[in-house]
Amino acid sequence: MEKWNTPKKPRIGIYTMGLKAYWNQFPGLRERLLHYGQFIAEKIAEMDAEVFFYGLADCEEAGESCGEFFNAKNVDLIFAHAGTYVNSSSVLPIHQICKAPVIILNLQPTARIAYDRTPTGEWLAHCGACPVPELSNAFHRSGISCRIINGLLGLDHTPDISLTDENTAARPEAVRAWKEISEWVKAASVKRELSGCRFGFLGNTYNGMLDMYSDFTMVQAQTGAHIEILEMCDLDRMLRQVTEDEVEKKKAEIREFFLISDDKAADPLAQRPTEEQLDWSARVAAAQERLVREYRLDALTYYYHGAPGGAYEKLQSGFIVGHSLLTARGIPCAGEGDLKTCLAMKICDILNTGGSFCEIVTVDYEDGTILLGHDGPFHLAIAKGKPLLRGMGLYHGKQGTGVSVEAKVRTGPITNLACTQTVDGKLKFIITEALSTDGPIMTIGNTQTPVKFKKDPDSYMDEWFAEAPTHHFAMSVGHNAALFEKVCVILGVPCVILDR
Repeated sequence: MEKWNTPKKPRIGIYTMGLKAYWNQFPGLRERLLHYGQFIAEKIAEMDAEVFFYGLADCEEAGESCGEFFNAKNVDLIFAHAGTYVNSSSVLPIHQICKAPVIILNLQPTARIAYDRTPTGEWLAHCGACPVPELSNAFHRSGISCRIINGLLGLDHTPDISLTDENTAARPEAVRAWKEISEWVKAASVKRELSGCRFGFLGNTYNGMLDMYSDFTMVQAQTGAHIEILEMCDLDRMLRQVTEDEVEKKKAEIREFFLISDDKAADPLAQRPTEEQLDWSARVAAAQERLVREYRLDALTYYYHGAPGGAYEKLQSGFIVGHSLLTARGIPCAGEGDLKTCLAMKICDILNTGGSFCEIVTVDYEDGTILLGHDGPFHLAIAKGKPLLRGMGLYHGKQGTGVSVEAKVRTGPITNLACTQTVDGKLKFIITEALSTDGPIMTIGNTQTPVKFKKDPDSYMDEWFAEAPTHHFAMSVGHNAALFEKVCVILGVPCVILDR
């Protein structure tokens, strides 16, 4: 399904470093290094990013100017291209002035110099590694964190000035380096998206779930996201405005993206939904869409049970289908008032990897898998086949009845992203790569995905539980641990990768 909100492009700063004294000594070297820097800038711009290429930082004055330039452009990330040797005193001011995370690119233009005919000027075009230890030392002593990518530049041609083969685009050292660069750009897009992102908080947190409770100020301070507190009367007001035409359109949308179950489920509580239940789910879904549009929401977490038999109890009974549709539209919805997992789901969705709401369902010791899922909502974009709608006689542990989603994440590599809170009030991410299998699931109207981890279930759970997680997390498709780790670096939020 097409996302409603236009993604924000990350703002990437790039500069090439070199020593000003070289330019008069070795004609053509300055222009050659600028050519390399421009190549990097153009290639990153193809990654759907806004790129701001400063040019050469080759002296202290240029470093100061470069830092101010990046501040003016409000960049999310800086790539520092090590073109040749440079004094660290020329580069350090950039990052003292602009506090954006920095990645040093040590990308050599050639796999091997022509030893028998290489003069000093030619060599200097290939010695980008030379200043990196000095820069690393200066940054460390100045309290500035940096990451370094080593490899080949990856040109698809050889400049006329060169005395050796610089066509290295297909070499693994170039492919690996550019994969790393691409992941950093994607990670920067998460920071850009979360800054000013509007998370709706509808109702309250499930009473007694102490791991779910979140400090809204903490979340905004560490992510830049705004928390919009919503009331059930806000949604009820939207419900009263819904037209019959909107309801019919939602019914058509539901028929397009879901299958309707029959009455053959093992659980008598999970049977074919009635027409009245489907109509109510469509009506509530239309109201949910109105709520998202009026409050310009980018994500939503919710929970409400209401007084038995009350109007709001009936209203919340229609939540799951509409929230699944919203999740597929790029508005991830997390139940039980779990704001932290909603954040994890939003990160997965920004990166186009899904992000389905999960918890432990049960362990299958015969298959060596752990069944992961929830009573909804579900991310339709990562489903194995069409999700199934079942009419629920009750919502276990909650009040009311209604329609729920039964589905599994498609078979293949997955990565779970959990967000928890530490004793000192800091966010923390827990990341695990695993494999979604096509094992059996229960016919109880819940999302369920059998997952095989690298370790046996008990060993994995020993490791997982020791990290003090929340009991929910987001499941994404693909092996994304390296990408998620980069997101954490850029956000300045600690993370741990399990089951390596």
